[in-house]
Amino acid sequence: MPSTTHAGAGRRPVALLATAALLAVGVAGCGSSETPSSAAAGPSASASVAAGVVGIRDPWVKAADKGMTAAFGTLVNDTETDVTITGASTEVSRMELHEMTMKDGKMVMQAKPGGIVIKAKSTHVLEPGGDHLMLMDVKQPVQAGDELTFTLTFADLRTQTFTAVAKPFTGAQESYAPGHGASPTPGMSMSPAS
Repeated sequence: MPSTTHAGAGRRPVALLATAALLAVGVAGCGSSETPSSAAAGPSASASVAAGVVGIRDPWVKAADKGMTAAFGTLVNDTETDVTITGASTEVSRMELHEMTMKDGKMVMQAKPGGIVIKAKSTHVLEPGGDHLMLMDVKQPVQAGDELTFTLTFADLRTQTFTAVAKPFTGAQESYAPGHGASPTPGMSMSPAS
């Protein structure tokens, strides 16, 4: 009898290891190509894992009580061809694709001609002081912790939805070029309203 008990006890760890290995393979098959650090980055990371035209890592939107704000993150193109975003939308505000550029010796924000291109097998960062998704006139306050849903439209008319969490941010004191769009006014700051 002791040898049967010993043999049975020896099989249990092997069976447990085999079960664990099968579970690991199953979970890996359902996982994403995100790195472990970005997948565990926080509440917005789960939104960035959804399959779509591009991957979206660490999406966030700048908290603002009124006026304008922007959405940021890292766009990942794992395909063999360039991908172009031609538009963005959200229920909170009308949107434009924006860039920062030098005009008359001053950094100004303006609509990005031709859209945002994510080169094949590369990433494109949307960040304060660079390319970003601009919310032109928020209908309600966007408070820290709010989750906003955005839809990207691509040159081939495909769309992709993602969620971004609002965060407070006071850097990148960006301003609009005179005459840009209907809502912006020259010198308007992107810092949150106090």
